Amino acid sequence: MIHLYLGLLLFSFLATSILVVPYINLLYRLKFQRQKQSTLDFQNQKTPIFDKFHSLKSGTPVGGGLLIIVTVVILFAFLFPMLKMSRLFISSNYHLINELIVIFFTFISFGLLGLYDDILKFFNFKKSGFFGLRMKYKLILQLLLATVISSLIYFQLGINFIYLPFVGAVSLGLFFIPISTTIIVAFANFFNITDGLDGLACGTLMISLFAFWILAGTSLDTPISLFLSLWIGSLIAFLYFNVYPARIWLGDVGSLSFGATFAVIALLLGKVVPLFIVGAPFIIEGMTSAIQIFSKIYLHKKIFPAAPIHLTLQKNGWEEPKIVFRAWLAAIILAIFGLWLGLN
Repeated sequence: MIHLYLGLLLFSFLATSILVVPYINLLYRLKFQRQKQSTLDFQNQKTPIFDKFHSLKSGTPVGGGLLIIVTVVILFAFLFPMLKMSRLFISSNYHLINELIVIFFTFISFGLLGLYDDILKFFNFKKSGFFGLRMKYKLILQLLLATVISSLIYFQLGINFIYLPFVGAVSLGLFFIPISTTIIVAFANFFNITDGLDGLACGTLMISLFAFWILAGTSLDTPISLFLSLWIGSLIAFLYFNVYPARIWLGDVGSLSFGATFAVIALLLGKVVPLFIVGAPFIIEGMTSAIQIFSKIYLHKKIFPAAPIHLTLQKNGWEEPKIVFRAWLAAIILAIFGLWLGLN
């Protein structure tokens, strides 16, 4: 099957490569671009460090995640029935249709939420004076979607456990639903926060997905392997235009979808511990922001000069490509470590 997975990856890469330049031009025509504004934090205070390093990026098209989502969904919908009709052996650890519903409901629903947020940012900012969805509303919608997804995983697929390396499967019962909901929402936001430097989030995700691609192959789960093949191929093509200086950004349509789907893939494979290892760069980015917010609210001071951590590194004089490339190197080591744990 490996030759099929590699072939689908290359096909997805080719399809996205053909579409991405016309798509960038379309975003320019629609004026779906990052706007120049004085950024405010959760307390409506100006963020001079962020504005100092990112003001020059205004005008860059945003919404590349939508291209990846649409490309992967269409290719999967077209190719998967063909593979079944060819009598190719399809192995799934769960009910095939229910598993596909969980994967694509996550991929599309969180993408639509992010797209709505992007539209508000770029077309309603001057009218409302507020940049996108308010955080509490966005979080409520994420929790609702994640709860639906976790319930589908629990009731339709019968998953109520996590697998601990060297120990085995640990049953969580109904507690699986709130725990998995928390994980899905956390990674959706952690990935969104990480998507602040050119190529940082996408490159790290590409490396992380390769690790879970191997884990899916060893689990003999054909739908997940096929989905990851198409997703990785499309992501590589997009990354060519997302590295410094980026010609296009994911936007919330991509970052929320990709973070949530990454977590769901790990839950379906029972690889939550490897998720925390492989996804450590996203966790660090997200937790530094959370700690900073907590400190400002309750301690009335900053723990970090700026958050997330990549802004602190920029403030300390690190150039953007240097931060990104070193994050990729760290992601490679963490992916190998997580893969090793996942195979035990």
